Amino acid sequence: MNALLPDTLIRNPNGRPIVESVVVNCHAACLWAVVGNFSGFEAFIPALSHTQMTGTGTGIGALRTKFFRDGNVVVEQLNSRDEIARYMTWTTIYNTLGVARLWAAIHVDTLGAQCSRVTWTIIAEPVDAAQVGFEGFIQGFAREALENARRLMG
Repeated sequence: MNALLPDTLIRNPNGRPIVESVVVNCHAACLWAVVGNFSGFEAFIPALSHTQMTGTGTGIGALRTKFFRDGNVVVEQLNSRDEIARYMTWTTIYNTLGVARLWAAIHVDTLGAQCSRVTWTIIAEPVDAAQVGFEGFIQGFAREALENARRLMG
């Protein structure tokens, strides 16, 4: 009998990073309180109806399920988070959006006393490598979400 070895289906995606960024007229801590809330992305993404956290953990390794108004579902794991540097990263584990693998990061920078910038970086692979418009879909989603955050906070 062959010995079983550790394996996993989770791996980082390959691809060109998709980066969206907006400047917001508010203190960085206020912006981070919204876009850095792993369990509350529906605050700035109107396409989400709600988010459900699995288990009691809210730190590294926490799992969230994002429920979209159109019926789609995404399950993600928090990989890293730094409250002082105001960044977090996460990985998609399961989704119904046609995304094979996705890694993302959000970072908030202080630009002034009442001015900050949020940057969302996404690296993703479609389920079907020939999928037309995938990169544009990801870019547009991030752009719309950050513009919503700017309107909400600015």
